[in-house]
Amino acid sequence: MTATLSLAEVARQVALSLQDGWWVNLGIGLPTLVAAELPAGREVVLQCENGMVGMGPPAAAGEEDPDLIDAGKRCTTLVAGGSFMSHADSFALIRGGHLDATVLGAYEVSAAGDLANWSLGERVPAVGGAMDLAVGARRVLVMTQHIRRDGTAKLVAVPTLPLTAAGVVTTVFTDLGVFEPCGDHFRAVALLESVSDEELAAVTGAPVERAPGCRLISRGIPSTT
Repeated sequence: MTATLSLAEVARQVALSLQDGWWVNLGIGLPTLVAAELPAGREVVLQCENGMVGMGPPAAAGEEDPDLIDAGKRCTTLVAGGSFMSHADSFALIRGGHLDATVLGAYEVSAAGDLANWSLGERVPAVGGAMDLAVGARRVLVMTQHIRRDGTAKLVAVPTLPLTAAGVVTTVFTDLGVFEPCGDHFRAVALLESVSDEELAAVTGAPVERAPGCRLISRGIPSTT
């Protein structure tokens, strides 16, 4: 397999897709990297289910405040004008359909947009707020690596893992490109410029077609922040 995008570069692709004025939730894990990649001047309100509104990038080393944590309990920052609400109000905002988008990690996404991100089927951890976010946000953006550590595909034709929600995923951002679930296949709207169709097919568990005008992504593009 050709060299892939770094996680920061994947986060940058997600950040570039977020539009001015959007309220966006960043899930635990890889999605938290998006906060540091928002383009300068892009006004996106980051909401955290623990009650923070106006979350900023991760705290710099030596400047951590244990009272400012994200949903994954990692130290973060608060932008000017940021505020806090109760846990109940935070979930009312999520369940009420007021989020323009949520960015979630995934163990598996099907071509029909089914999301599995809470269990690998080996044990039963807490599903957390992922169920609420997956059905409450207007758009569900998934940030994940294209394949698992064992080389198996995360983008599949039919899900094999316990679902978080069915048919909810809008767009998938991986270290090989940007994909849209289309029912029985994925549409690549952007691809790492060095990946071939044959390589992509070998690591994807469902058919993939390039969208007309599929954008090519170069590695090593400087941060837009």
